[in-house]
Amino acid sequence: MVRTLQLAGRALTRPARAYRALWFLSALVIFPAAPVVAQAQASPPSASAVFDHSAFDALLRAHVVDGMVNYNAFGASAAFTGYLAALNKQDPATLPRDEQLAFWINAYNAYTIQLIVVKRETESIRNINKSFGLKLKGPWSEPLAKVGGRSYTLDDIEHSIIRPTYKEPRIHFALVCAAMGCPPLRSEAYTGARLAAQLEEQGARFLIESPAKNRVDLTTSTFYHSMILNYYKSDFGGSLQSAAKYVARWYRPGSPERNLLESGRFKTVETNYDWTLNSQAKAAAAKRRS
Repeated sequence: MVRTLQLAGRALTRPARAYRALWFLSALVIFPAAPVVAQAQASPPSASAVFDHSAFDALLRAHVVDGMVNYNAFGASAAFTGYLAALNKQDPATLPRDEQLAFWINAYNAYTIQLIVVKRETESIRNINKSFGLKLKGPWSEPLAKVGGRSYTLDDIEHSIIRPTYKEPRIHFALVCAAMGCPPLRSEAYTGARLAAQLEEQGARFLIESPAKNRVDLTTSTFYHSMILNYYKSDFGGSLQSAAKYVARWYRPGSPERNLLESGRFKTVETNYDWTLNSQAKAAAAKRRS
């Protein structure tokens, strides 16, 4: 007597069940199931891990002088192409914190250069993705940056990664948007080992050594400041007064400038932000015309 089993409300003999199992296995061979894609898991950061920025460092030393950039040289450089490819292969989450932040700052600056190169812009970054006098998605919404196998815009890197993750106000003195009004681009790459010192130096160059952008006028008790300090004041304590106190740390303790900024008793005037491209070629052409 053949025993029967109940399957889905229908009687199925044991031989029939065996036949059905055989058919199912053969179907798997002919029509394999779609692979299950595992969620990518970032490896935990290694305290000793570093990313090699030496190629970018050499390019910056060779093609950036006093913050002015030779964009044609970057565009013609195989080493620059190779550096961008290396950024795309690296998962920054596997790096320790300072290495991560140095990595993202370099990525932002490198892909800003690449944006100018790719778009062949010679006047101002604000001309990119602008039609009929209107800014459409703008240069900072171009999904040009490739990091760790993913595409990012410059806005993604700055506002979705760097600012909320690292909460480091000094990055605003290091991220360079290809404009004369920006902080000057360093002639060296950022590294985790030297990051704190590099950011301090950038603060001094932008806040103290660039009077057209930021300065203190003691005779009128006025703090002349870049729009960067106003636009990002939430990163400097939430107000221009708190931003001024942050700036005060770059002045000598006890100096009149520092005392004024720390007192909060000053007027504020926003300086003109120059969107002219920080290009060596453009600067040279302007000099020839003068």
